[in-house]
Amino acid sequence: MPPDFRWFAHYEPDVAHSVVVPDTTVQQALLDAAARFPDHTALRMVLRYLPLGLRVQAKLSYAELNRLSDRFAAALVQLGVAKGDRVSLMLPNMPQLVIAYFGVLKAGAIVVNTNPTYPAHELAPLLRNAGAETIVTLSGLYERVLEVQPDTALKTIILADIPDSIGRPFHNSVAKQVRAGGMMKDVTLRAGAYFMRDLLAAAPAAPPAVSINPANDTAVFQFTGGTSGLPKAAELTHRNLVANIAQINAWVPSLKPGAEKFLLALPAFHVYGMTVGMLTCLKLGGELLLAADPRNTLLLMQIIAQEKITVYPGVPAMYIAILNHPQVADYDLRSIRVCLSGGASLPAEVAQQFEAMTGGKLVEGYGMSESSPLTAGNPVFGQTKIGSVGMPFPSTELAVVDLESGEQGELQFLDVGQAGELVVRGPQVMKGYYNNPEETSNAIDAAGWLHTGDIAVMDADGYFSIVDRKKDLIIASGFNIVPREVEEVLFTHPHVLEAAVVGVPDPKRGETVKAFVVLKQGQRATVEELRDFCRERLAPYKVPAMIEFRTELPKSQVGKTLRRILVEEEKHKLAAAAKH
Repeated sequence: MPPDFRWFAHYEPDVAHSVVVPDTTVQQALLDAAARFPDHTALRMVLRYLPLGLRVQAKLSYAELNRLSDRFAAALVQLGVAKGDRVSLMLPNMPQLVIAYFGVLKAGAIVVNTNPTYPAHELAPLLRNAGAETIVTLSGLYERVLEVQPDTALKTIILADIPDSIGRPFHNSVAKQVRAGGMMKDVTLRAGAYFMRDLLAAAPAAPPAVSINPANDTAVFQFTGGTSGLPKAAELTHRNLVANIAQINAWVPSLKPGAEKFLLALPAFHVYGMTVGMLTCLKLGGELLLAADPRNTLLLMQIIAQEKITVYPGVPAMYIAILNHPQVADYDLRSIRVCLSGGASLPAEVAQQFEAMTGGKLVEGYGMSESSPLTAGNPVFGQTKIGSVGMPFPSTELAVVDLESGEQGELQFLDVGQAGELVVRGPQVMKGYYNNPEETSNAIDAAGWLHTGDIAVMDADGYFSIVDRKKDLIIASGFNIVPREVEEVLFTHPHVLEAAVVGVPDPKRGETVKAFVVLKQGQRATVEELRDFCRERLAPYKVPAMIEFRTELPKSQVGKTLRRILVEEEKHKLAAAAKH
């Protein structure tokens, strides 16, 4: 039988069982906040703190953010961008990313979230898949975009740089710093290329008039790894994202409009950072503190302490980094009230230590790109169950079904304590995968259930725990990594005969990438040599942290490499090491 909604009995008293999803666009959140809090700070990006309370920073009010995104929308239309066109945003967390995001939506176009660390051979198929004709990126990435342009539909390249948002007297020093890091370069623009600052200066002030149907029109392409190793674009409609924002706000009713300060260190090109960080904050009229590098733990602690951050969404690795930083005792982090952890399993001791240090609440949730992303969470101020991803959000159903039943057409719902595939249904579930009806029908059944590929159990109170993965997907620090993709790179090394890649438990990243390699007879290679080879061909988070050479790999009778055996071996090693 389908879910019996037993989790409602364990909702916090002020949390509604369902939400009314407004029939509005994503950009309406910004319009409403700008009307309500025009002079409040919407965005800030603090690059460093100086003596006497001085800050090297960029800052925009809600009125300014709204006006600039209007101008960018008008500029896009002047460049030929029409409703439904795809615009790639390949930027780190910076003010221009937020301006461009809302500008694209106001133009009636679709945001294609794109990781700026992707090398050319990973970027090209993503842009081809999306059919993107326009990209917004850094001047430091201009050459990479030019490299892939012949293999894509790209016609227009728009360049934005962090110093463009920094006023005097720090503009020049910031430019020097950014250039040193390679994110900014002096470039000669080719035909079809523009600087974002020039477009904003010349564009009309009035945004274009575009009719959008929130239920049907796509707002965002969010890429996720496919079983084939090729990325799939989850189509998130305006309604999907508006629904998820409403669900998050309903789950944490204590969030105060116009008063919260969010620290967004999660990348906004990732669905978690986009929805839970950027959109939820701006919907509330809160102040969004942008951090371009989530690994700069010292700066993140400074921002929390100096700006009195109240909400800090992250992945376990980010909380672990703070707890273990040698200077953590120098900073008062007790302004934090709410932290939601996702992307990987949250160790109990991490949650307990972080809560003890900050006085805030750190709870684990669950989601995926296909669900905008959040579908479940532990109550922020209610009963938290360690090791559980919590209960379904308002207007969301979760259930556990027999692994084989979906393939036979009729779902067989399992009882409390029985392990099976986790399925999700709710208004935040995607429209489908762009231009991929086969994968869409595999993911979403006729009854509207999204099949997650995760193995879960539900307890007697309606809390869910993820116990395994149906798929071999590796999730490291919140990023999805398809093993086959890494294996195929290793296979191209002239000395490699076979390779198998798995995710192994990691206290900081949740999982990390380990490669098992069999070399060709008579050939030699070092761990560092193979890692350098991967670095040249993969995004940094996909590069194997560990490489082990073997004479053979475990195989099935039909010759298929058994990754699960390798994973089990690694878990046994860790368990044995823990005993000593």
